[in-house]
Amino acid sequence: MFDRHRLPAQPGALSADESQGSTTPPGGNVLRKVLIADDETNIRGILDFSLHAEGFEAIGARTGDEAFTLAVSEQPDLVILDVMMPGTSGIETCRQLKGDRRTSHLPVILLTARSGSDDRAEGEEAGADAYITKPFSPHKVIETVERLLGVGRT
Repeated sequence: MFDRHRLPAQPGALSADESQGSTTPPGGNVLRKVLIADDETNIRGILDFSLHAEGFEAIGARTGDEAFTLAVSEQPDLVILDVMMPGTSGIETCRQLKGDRRTSHLPVILLTARSGSDDRAEGEEAGADAYITKPFSPHKVIETVERLLGVGRT
């Protein structure tokens, strides 16, 4: 489990808090920050690794409540929520994010094993900007993040 919310930049690396460095890479562009909320450590790790490889900073949360708190305090550029987490679900967290003036502008991706049309409709009603089912391709997640943020390969 992560004691700190900021995921390491790469496996074994120090987080920005620990290194006290900036989040500006050598090219001079500020890293886009993505909040990953999933109770499964391995899913957060896969997403962190994939996002970092594409030049994003990742922040991790294990619960919906933790994700909401971090979204308010860290103001990430995008939020990825697992639908089925202990306590507050990803659907309810999405509703909270979209209903709060401090976070309503944040794009939200729901990541879930629930693939039914009713599940997808519930995610859309909650305000999700994208819905990706597990098992997922990290490449598809990155493409979706880049599309929602208006960034990517040129």
